[in-house]
Amino acid sequence: MSAGEASSSSAAPESPSSVSSGHLGWRRHLPALAAAAAGIKKASDAWDAVSDSFCDQDGWPLDEEGYADGKVKRDAEAWKHTEVFLDHGPEVLAGVRASADGPDYVEGPVSDDLRRLRGIDTTLERAGRIRDEWADVMALMEATQPGSLALYQDTAEEQRNSEGWHYADELSYQGPALVRASEYLANRADTERPAHTERARAALARSAPGTRGTAPSSPCSPPVPPAPTPPATGRSR
Repeated sequence: MSAGEASSSSAAPESPSSVSSGHLGWRRHLPALAAAAAGIKKASDAWDAVSDSFCDQDGWPLDEEGYADGKVKRDAEAWKHTEVFLDHGPEVLAGVRASADGPDYVEGPVSDDLRRLRGIDTTLERAGRIRDEWADVMALMEATQPGSLALYQDTAEEQRNSEGWHYADELSYQGPALVRASEYLANRADTERPAHTERARAALARSAPGTRGTAPSSPCSPPVPPAPTPPATGRSR
């Protein structure tokens, strides 16, 4: 491809479909995040509904084994959904922050949700660190003690899930806020896009060759005859 062709190709306008898919590509993660946020809440609510039955009036466990097993189950279920946020949340969060305007944080339908997201970076970072550290431990255990992974994996997972519960609990509030803000901003972009596309098409039509307005041509003026050559001056004697 010649330099001229490359320049022409790079200057060509993107089609509306390609602009839409690139601009809001992060929205494809929203169903997964919505399901994960609901899953964390469900695990938390299920535990809250039965936890008191394991304790006395002062909150101390009467059935310590049943209490511990209930927390293990809650933590495992919540961690499963936390990992969904680790996989999909950062891209959606970046898309939300790119789409939101300053006034969106001050007032509007999702202003409270946007403000609630200020701490989600820390939540995702620290939960991600727990996942990475656990993966490193598992890899090291398998490398140094082949066959031992099956013996200790369940215990290691329980510890990971227990440490991750705090961040899952944070995401039970931050996660739904992220989903609500994402859906609102994506829908708003869909509403604004047709008008933007129409303006872009009009601009392209105006700039297309042969469509620019030209001033009416004036009649050609007759050529101006050349000035007569002055007679040569006679030499005096």
